[in-house]
Amino acid sequence: MQKAQFEKIQSSEGFFATLDQSGSTPKSVGGERLQESSAKPLTNMATDVAMNSGRRGSHTVAGCGLWPGTHPAAANRRSAGSGLRHTEGTILMAGRLDGKVAFITGAARGQGRSHAVRLARDGADVIAVDICRQIDSVAYPLSTPADLARTVAEVEALGRRIVTAEADVRDAAALRAAVASGVGRLGSVDIVVANAGIGMMSPGASQEQAFRDQVEVNLFGVWNTVQAAAPVMIEQGRGGAIVLTGSTLGLVGRGGNGSGGSDGYCASKHAIVGLGRTWAHWLAPHNIRVNSVHPAGANTPMVINDAVAKLFASAPASSGADVGNLLDVQLIEAADVSNAIAWLVSDEARYVTAVALPVDAGFTAK
Repeated sequence: MQKAQFEKIQSSEGFFATLDQSGSTPKSVGGERLQESSAKPLTNMATDVAMNSGRRGSHTVAGCGLWPGTHPAAANRRSAGSGLRHTEGTILMAGRLDGKVAFITGAARGQGRSHAVRLARDGADVIAVDICRQIDSVAYPLSTPADLARTVAEVEALGRRIVTAEADVRDAAALRAAVASGVGRLGSVDIVVANAGIGMMSPGASQEQAFRDQVEVNLFGVWNTVQAAAPVMIEQGRGGAIVLTGSTLGLVGRGGNGSGGSDGYCASKHAIVGLGRTWAHWLAPHNIRVNSVHPAGANTPMVINDAVAKLFASAPASSGADVGNLLDVQLIEAADVSNAIAWLVSDEARYVTAVALPVDAGFTAK
């Protein structure tokens, strides 16, 4: 189903009950196929200024932000080691995340890829995790190794490094291994984006299995992600930022309809709000901020797929009185969520923590 087809369909509460996905793709399983990119540094055209004087070896760098509480000398040492990239004959302004490393789950496509590329554009290197295989109870195709390879290519094209792992977010040991490998290759973990999640469940799945898989991926997976990275961030002693991906259905009272899939989705997304707030208290003494983002339906493979098209074909039209977005848009873009995350993990939001931020075109206000 294409986005244009979707936008012809009247919003219905049934849709949001089943499909108000975070826009991420379900990510999980197995092993630990880790790769480190060997991308050559490239000039970031958005921040480079060409030098026409013909002089060689003259570079000026400005704008490098620090996590609150980070000693400038330590930051300078770190930037010198891996953060700043330049090519001869150019002046570079450092990105606001230069020298940072972001650990992102569900990074092969959809919102996860968008987040990886956006944070890389802002200067971060990336540890990217995704499932790259199917979960039987999910109604739509999940990510593939080719999807993850495309994320690698897009991050590398920005001159940033990326380490990948095909791992199940339900597998805590696999996530710890992915973080350890990424930190070993990239030097640290400063940002966590717990984005992996699943949405519409197959009608062939039992109600019990649908509920269990929703909660295990969307809630246990988030818990496993943060538990894999937070101890490392605490030990590093230089603060950081964590963002959890929730949903608009984690902020309102509608969505569940008694089925395992919708109830599990809504329950897990409500729980994300609680985890974000309690973790903000846990990690504040270590200068680590924790927030959550709550998107409306997004233009990603989690919503734009044949299973959703089939649901809409059989769904009754809604009156539209209490559903849909306030703003005149049916689907937001993944980049809209990435923009919010890029701000939340930057020093521009250095005193923002324990916030559940809707990125929803006004859906939660209706």
